[in-house]
Amino acid sequence: MAETTNQFTKKPRQVAPKGKRVTISAEARAAYEEQMRARDERERTYTRHLPGPDNKPNR
Repeated sequence: MAETTNQFTKKPRQVAPKGKRVTISAEARAAYEEQMRARDERERTYTRHLPGPDNKPNR
């Protein structure tokens, strides 16, 4: 029992691969931003009427 082995050592962490960078045109970027704004607005108006802890009226 005095001997210690390296049988149960931790596995080294794996590094996540880096993501690809994509270059898009200014028009495509503006269209994407508009889509995200519209999605955000739809989500806000939808969740505004749902009951829940985030949607409590201020009193």
